[in-house]
Amino acid sequence: MSNENNSVRKVRGEHCLNVFVSYELKSKLKELAGKYDRTTADIVRAVLRIGIPMMEGISQAEEVMVKEYVALFRKLRQVKALKDI
Repeated sequence: MSNENNSVRKVRGEHCLNVFVSYELKSKLKELAGKYDRTTADIVRAVLRIGIPMMEGISQAEEVMVKEYVALFRKLRQVKALKDI
């Protein structure tokens, strides 16, 4: 019985996530939940659903910017080396 109980508990807990946030962020989430008559968990889930694609887009944009910056820096170094000759 205890072995079965542990496996059930493990399956139930696999989808859970504990996140520590500032008091300001928590109060903002609770304020949104109250304003729109939702639970705090619903608000957090919605923020994560919306925020993950945004974060992916920002990360991809940063990657492109860094690659382009490095390429531009290399070109400028080559031009400077040619001018020094």
